[in-house]
Amino acid sequence: MKPLQTPNLTQKQQQFFSYLEKEIARTGRAPSLRRAAAEMGVSHAAISQLIKTLEQKGLVRRDGRYSRTVFLLNRTRETAGAMRWLEIPVIGNIAAGLPLYAQQEWGGSLVVDASMYQGDNLFALKVEGDSMKDAAILDGDLVICEPRQFAENGEIIVALIHQEEATVKRFFRRKNRIELHPENPAFDVMTYRFNEVLVQGKVIGVQRGL
Repeated sequence: MKPLQTPNLTQKQQQFFSYLEKEIARTGRAPSLRRAAAEMGVSHAAISQLIKTLEQKGLVRRDGRYSRTVFLLNRTRETAGAMRWLEIPVIGNIAAGLPLYAQQEWGGSLVVDASMYQGDNLFALKVEGDSMKDAAILDGDLVICEPRQFAENGEIIVALIHQEEATVKRFFRRKNRIELHPENPAFDVMTYRFNEVLVQGKVIGVQRGL
């Protein structure tokens, strides 16, 4: 594919910009300044100056004034789509119905938009059952989760029950118990003592048809 020609760039600036596009399309991230300098056959200072120039022209941005992390920008000056992907592990299945025995095996990975799903150590689980269908979580969906050991009332969470059964439900803490609510009138509210439930994560998104 022919590199995108960007107006108002010198030949050297265009060459460097095209190099960044190629590397980001290949790996999803910009190369280090050291590697860019070696592969372009110029000094580290020259690469720094090229980045500064591209930044001034609204084509890239750095993550902080002195950061070596460089992001390509699209025409609306947002981070380019090629740099927004995030790969997270699918660590097994979880029940949206009756609790499912917790599984630890690796279930592949899921690529999501990092501008939508932010946080460290995100993980995904495949849903089995339809107890959460009224919350738009269906059988076969992948729920994207933020690791948590606590929950606020009304949040949809991943819970480990009796240290072995995993389920996804809406969480409520009452005076003397924990309630896990389905989002399907065909299922009953599940009630447990405090020491019977461990919060594992908060559901922050759903991917369908994967």
